[in-house]
Amino acid sequence: MDKTIERGKYLSVTSIGLMTAAAVVTSLRGLPLLAKEEMTMFVYLAFTVVFYLIPASLVSAELGGAFSDRRGGIYTWVAEAFGTRWGFLAIWLQWIQNVVWFPVALTFGAAAIAYTIGKPGLATNGNYVGAFCIVAYWIATWIVLQGVEVFSKIANWTFVIGTIVPGIVLLALLGYWVNTGHPIGWEQLQVAALSQDGHARFWPAIHGFGTIAFLAGIVLLFAGVEVQAVHVMEMRSPSRGYPAAIGLGALISVLIFALGALPIAAILPYEKISLQSGVFDTFSAIITDIWHMGWAVSALSLLVALGAISGVLAWLGSPSRGLLETAREGELPPILQAKNSKGMPKHILLVQGVIVTAMSCFYFVIPDVSVAFFLISAMTIALYLIAYMLMYGAAIKLRYSAPTLQRPFKVPGGMAGMWLTAGVGFAGVAFSFIVAFFPPDQLPVGSPMLYTALVISGIVLFAGIPLIIHHVRRSGWATAPILPRVPLIPVAKSPVN
Repeated sequence: MDKTIERGKYLSVTSIGLMTAAAVVTSLRGLPLLAKEEMTMFVYLAFTVVFYLIPASLVSAELGGAFSDRRGGIYTWVAEAFGTRWGFLAIWLQWIQNVVWFPVALTFGAAAIAYTIGKPGLATNGNYVGAFCIVAYWIATWIVLQGVEVFSKIANWTFVIGTIVPGIVLLALLGYWVNTGHPIGWEQLQVAALSQDGHARFWPAIHGFGTIAFLAGIVLLFAGVEVQAVHVMEMRSPSRGYPAAIGLGALISVLIFALGALPIAAILPYEKISLQSGVFDTFSAIITDIWHMGWAVSALSLLVALGAISGVLAWLGSPSRGLLETAREGELPPILQAKNSKGMPKHILLVQGVIVTAMSCFYFVIPDVSVAFFLISAMTIALYLIAYMLMYGAAIKLRYSAPTLQRPFKVPGGMAGMWLTAGVGFAGVAFSFIVAFFPPDQLPVGSPMLYTALVISGIVLFAGIPLIIHHVRRSGWATAPILPRVPLIPVAKSPVN
């Protein structure tokens, strides 16, 4: 354990668990996506839990506990197994998809503020959305630069009041809606969306990849269970506490998504569920239209906006600190290796801010906000799933290449259990990766060929950059890394059973 951490300054299991949940849920933005699937949402959730959430939680718990004295997260895990080139690729993908994703998350926050001030039309105004994304992001960056203790507390509290509290309100509205005899939304679907007996279907009607294209987006909703591994050194007992923390975060995430999507699907008619404003429309359907308390919708929208900021804070600090760990291998030029007095990678965060600012400027020139929203989301999905495939491969490889590595927590079942767990996880994300290339039938995304071409181009561009950097690094900055190097494999005194 890092002895430089003062007594009483450790991050608790609850703190890391809430940060994990905040990183996974990020906000209530994903609820309309699930609600749009109506009762088939439970099939997608079951797929995600079995083929993604359980494997990712178990594997990251083993790797996080094994390397609890290291800050690199997925970089360290993959680099240990396959070398620094692929470790750098993994943390780069985690970082760059995160950078690409920030404008998407902040777009939801912009919509929340628009409802807060009683002008929902601003949510589709590119100038407003772009300006909001830039200002909110730099405020969040300033908070993260104050150090992990500061931004973790703010992230946790904003997550509770901005995500959990509005989620509870949605459940209360569902109870009122059902008890007062109002029609249930999923029972009012058009005939084409019903089963043959005229009732809402509980199994997806699969007619091609386009009909299940939402699957990749739903899997991505749960991405992030491993991202807080870079904070294991801030825990008092990381080998025991980190597995418990990610388990807590995973459980909270499933409950929020499953319970939060039901009210939207029940209260709003299918054709009126908007991916951008479904949460706020659900609030308004009862609180404004029936109870005539528009001010309460404004207050709830403000809380949802804080929840969106919580997700940004949870993601701002962690991947950037993981990327900084690559400086130990000379992957970054010296100018990007700098940290401030709080231990935060200040220059990486500033470069990250410049990229987010540039991407947010697209809202100023693209008339339709939703066009930019969906294209950015598609690239985010594909990039992150590659990083997960590398993580699962690393977990299996390390069982063979480092059998004596101390693993305070191990995936149950020995070697067969690891192959089964990581294999199921790899298969799940690989399938979702393929699905990500197909435009969803539920949305008017325009030209299918253009959609696929943009996703492919984004993958080639963003995955190619780190490989190029790694290839040319020895010609310049990498000859003298400024951070001390640590042993790659901490070996146990006796083999672990």
